[in-house]
Amino acid sequence: MNNKVVLIGCGNVGSSYAYAIINQRTKVSELVIIDTNKDKALGDVMDLNHSLAFAPSKLKIRVGDYSEVRDAKIVCITAGINQKPGETRLDLISKNREIIKDITNQVMDNGFNGIFLIATNPLDVMTTLVYRFAKEKNPSFKPNQVIGSGTTLDTSRLRYLIGDKLKINPTNIHAYVMGEHGDSEFVPWSNATVGLNPISNYLNQDELEKIYVEVRDSAYRIIERKGFTNFGIGVCLVKITNAILGDENTIITISCYNEDNDIFISQPAIINKDGVREKIKLHLNENEKQLFTKSIDIIKNEL
Repeated sequence: MNNKVVLIGCGNVGSSYAYAIINQRTKVSELVIIDTNKDKALGDVMDLNHSLAFAPSKLKIRVGDYSEVRDAKIVCITAGINQKPGETRLDLISKNREIIKDITNQVMDNGFNGIFLIATNPLDVMTTLVYRFAKEKNPSFKPNQVIGSGTTLDTSRLRYLIGDKLKINPTNIHAYVMGEHGDSEFVPWSNATVGLNPISNYLNQDELEKIYVEVRDSAYRIIERKGFTNFGIGVCLVKITNAILGDENTIITISCYNEDNDIFISQPAIINKDGVREKIKLHLNENEKQLFTKSIDIIKNEL
């Protein structure tokens, strides 16, 4: 089994992703870490390898370079400038555009034809740029081969908060966050259920709004306290990785290609070994359609 994953960027998010891979039973057979700070990358690799005796899966971990991507199944990009207190994700565009362009070009120049998994903010803009840069290098590169972590973490936060309030296991909460991974994200409450029952059977509109605001603003609150977010997104990236390598056909709210607008934006999609198998089209009410359009317009205006 050659399920090689190449991780580009071993900052807070990248290191958390690598650590989450070790702690979960995954199909990753080899993890190669690339970072401009080679000492940091080597330190992480040493530290991670020292835990393998107690890890649930067999795994090889090492430092590498861009030549490693040729036979990789997944290239996960977490490199970029972090969001600082008071900044929005969209404030990072000019800082991270050139970083993403350089990384994508080097990956494609080394013959990569697997699946990109992106976590660099602003997420939807950077995911769109990765696809555009990759397609410039290889016109046959397909949009299903590019996945942004999107609102996977936002959806996890949403389900946790609902489950915590109702004292119900969050795995039984079926609700999604859609749109931009940012301030214009929204919850299509018309599609949210607890078990098989509409969420309106459990929570009123004011309660739903409070939960939505807490989800939307969670990153800001965490960044104010510790300077960055890392654990939640690390676990979410492994969730997507497992869906790809395990050919799971799992529904996850990732940032995927919107053909009508030539951008990437988050909605539920089925993930398997080919990347995005298909998108799940929800029946949105008129207000939700307007909110989705608003997110689309924000992302388009920032490209």
